[in-house]
Formats: sequence, structure tokens, C-alpha cells
Amino acid sequence: MKPSLIALCMLLLAGFPAAAQERQKIPVDLELVLAVDVSGSIDEGEAALQRRGYIDAIRHPEVVKAVTSGILRRIGVTYFEWAGQFWQKPVVGWRLIDSQKAADAFAAELAAKPVGLGPWTSISTAILFGMEQFEQSPFEGTRQILDISGDGPNNTGAMLPGARDLATARRITINGLPIINDRPNFGRQPMPNLDLYYRNCVIGGPGAFIVAADGFGDFARAIRRKLVLEIAGRRPAGQDRLRGTGFAQSRPGPETGRRVPPCDEGEKRFRGMIDDEW
Repeated sequence: MKPSLIALCMLLLAGFPAAAQERQKIPVDLELVLAVDVSGSIDEGEAALQRRGYIDAIRHPEVVKAVTSGILRRIGVTYFEWAGQFWQKPVVGWRLIDSQKAADAFAAELAAKPVGLGPWTSISTAILFGMEQFEQSPFEGTRQILDISGDGPNNTGAMLPGARDLATARRITINGLPIINDRPNFGRQPMPNLDLYYRNCVIGGPGAFIVAADGFGDFARAIRRKLVLEIAGRRPAGQDRLRGTGFAQSRPGPETGRRVPPCDEGEKRFRGMIDDEW
């Protein structure tokens, strides 16, 4: 065999595994990335409540029923924790859930991992990191959902609307679970109307919605409801048109008259805190 032909064969063989791997992606009804806030505004007890909420929700019979009611009767799921711009931690990699047994195994693996805590809050970086998880997924879903929970606004990293729009341009749906609480953070009161901030600045894409938790004690109920809805491809009643359109909006919220925080509210509050320190 001529050297040139040998080289050509080697090139073809080198490309074969990648192509074969691409063809072997497992079809699923949904690729679901769970992105969980463990930023500085969340203490150890609250982080543990969040983790327990996910553990109980993933193995709950209602969630498993939603999984096995789909066309393919299976979904792919991965779970990571996030805080500031430089703090994203994979916890459980991509796993196939197609039965109660598989859901229990995912929950057990999640329960065995330590809960992290990191500084600051970068929802934008969580979105970008979530996009990377989809690129690495061994599954091929008819839908891709990035599920973000958190108790405060973006205050570090890229500006939030830009990251959100990058994800939605790839047909990734971002759903939100804002955790409403009144506990001071670094001596300051939490930003009001976090649920409206999530509606206007965080969520986006096909079928996007939020389910708010009324404090960390309500988190388990909220995440179970949210998982059932997004796995089933549904959304809460009245959330057909939620996402705002302006970066610096400060307008009344839907049906409430409440002020919608602008999408740079977290950055403004962060700068004010730094100015106070100096």
C-alpha cells in the first residue's frame, strides 16, 4: 500500500469513532440540566434543604410517572451546583432515568455527594455552563431544558440577558425556580420581587415558565411540581407569555402592579455593597 493511501486510511479511521459516537446518542424525550444555587446568600442548612428537595422530587412517584408517560418513556438528567462567576461544580453526570429504579439510583447518587457552597451569584455563568453540559450529553432529546433555582439576582459574570439569549438561540428552554425569602444578605435586605426578575430576565425559550418557592421550607413542593410540569411538557396556568423584552425595564409586574426589577439590579446592588465597604 502506498504511503499516501495508508495516511488516508488512518485519517478515515481516526474520524470513525467520533462519528460512530455521534450516531450512538441515546434518544430521550428530554435532556434536563438541573442547575442549583449554592451562592453566598445560602447557608449550609438552606443548601441541605435544596439538596433534599431534589433527592425527594426525583424519586417521587409523580415525577417517575411523568417520565414514563412520554413517547420514549425516558429522559436524560444531570445536576450541578453554581455560585459566582468562577464556581460551577458538576455533582451527578448525565444519567438515564426510565424507571423508578433508575430514579432511585440517581437520588441515591445525589444524596451521597457533599453539598457545596460558593461566593457571589452568577446566573449568567450558570446558563453558559449549562449550555456546555448539553454539548457533552450522551443523549439526544426532543427537548432541552436548563432548570435554574436560586434566591437572588445575578451580580457577577456576564450580563444576564446576553447569556439567556445565547441559550434560547440554540432552542434551549430555561425554566426558573426563584426562592422567595426575606433573610438579609451581607447586612442588606434581599431584592424584592425576585419571581418577577426571574420572569423578565432569566427564563426563556419554548414553553419557559417559573415555579416560585415560598422560602426554603417550600422548596421540596415547588421542585416536585416543576419537574412534573417540565417533564410532561406543560407549564402552569397563566404563564403563556412571561418573558420581558427590555434590559433596564422597571415596569409594573403582570396582574400585580409590583415593580419588575431591571435585569442589572443585582449588579447595581453588588456595586453599592462594595462602595459601602470602601
